Amino acid sequence: MDRQTRRSVAASIAVNIVFPLGIYYLLRAQGAAQWLALLLSGAAPAVRAAYTLAVRRRVDGFDLFVVGMLALSAGTSLISGEPRVLLLKNVALSLGLAGWILGTLYAPRPFVFQFSRRWHGEAARAERDLLWTESAEFRRALRRVTMLWGGAQLVDAALSTITALTLPVDAVPAIEKVQSYGLLGLLAAATLVYGRRFRARHGVSLIGYRRGAAVPEPATSAA
Repeated sequence: MDRQTRRSVAASIAVNIVFPLGIYYLLRAQGAAQWLALLLSGAAPAVRAAYTLAVRRRVDGFDLFVVGMLALSAGTSLISGEPRVLLLKNVALSLGLAGWILGTLYAPRPFVFQFSRRWHGEAARAERDLLWTESAEFRRALRRVTMLWGGAQLVDAALSTITALTLPVDAVPAIEKVQSYGLLGLLAAATLVYGRRFRARHGVSLIGYRRGAAVPEPATSAA
């Protein structure tokens, strides 16, 4: 993992875990209302999106989705006065992410293929494009992993719904982070195990492809 990747991962952890939890529990310790603490703690993605737009002149589509859901849930919470409405924002985010991931199964390249390209240089990307074109097994495996990631987001949404509606409001932010990132860790481990088995069987890495590795024989049927 190079320096730029490490910085990106660190920034993501700060924006999505450290800042929201720190802001929420600090505000609650100062006597802020639950709905206000939830609203302000969820503003980190909005600040990140604004910074990205101002500095890089671009904004990630999912960041915009997060900002939109925050605005919608905040407006609804202000009307109803119910903090659990803001907690359900995470359910909507998981459902939106699941829909996007599973929707890429109908795109020219599925989510896992697109995401893994971030970790490779131009030469490796060209090799993976060739592998995608020539190997039905490679295409089929990446679609399976994409289905796994999309399904995991649906599971996260279901668990978040139960958590948000049944547990004490002040406990939910921390529990949801542990739940979501614990599930993500299990998902990454499962992907790694599946990828190793694929590499042992076919001689290439499912996520990271190195020049010179063997390419699976093209299958006779389409994926």
